[in-house]
Amino acid sequence: MRQGEDFEEFYRASYGRVVAVVAAVLGDRHEAEEAAQEAFARALARWPRLSQYDLPEAWIRRVALRIAIDSGRRRRSAVSVSGRLRSLAARRAGEPEPTDSLALSATGRAIMRLPLREREVLVLHYVADLSVQHIATDLGLPAGTVKARLAAGRRRLESELAVWAEGGRDA
Repeated sequence: MRQGEDFEEFYRASYGRVVAVVAAVLGDRHEAEEAAQEAFARALARWPRLSQYDLPEAWIRRVALRIAIDSGRRRRSAVSVSGRLRSLAARRAGEPEPTDSLALSATGRAIMRLPLREREVLVLHYVADLSVQHIATDLGLPAGTVKARLAAGRRRLESELAVWAEGGRDA
């Protein structure tokens, strides 16, 4: 099989999983698709070496998450300023303040409130169905750290859902 065909087959087999995991971590499928495309483009440039890895999909997933997170950091400051300006304009015009809401379930909203490190391992474990050892290898972490983040994430998620169930947040 030629190198291009090998990559194309890998891309078709892996793209959906990479996008699903990144979207679950970020809560934004469009952003996840953009990050995945960029990660696969970087992988193509390195494919002769990357194809020899035991888990090339893990490399791509890690790169896509980094791309999306870095992009999100830059965008957050712009969104924050934009939101404040819209809010000021609405108050001056006597209109209700605009709101941005995610079309997520209570669980989805609760997951998005978790710290990124906890959210990432929860998604990899429960959405991507990866074992603790596989997650540890993917993220370059000790298995104990992954277990600790899973436990902390579960506790925090349970607490977030309890608040929601009581009508506290976004009810």
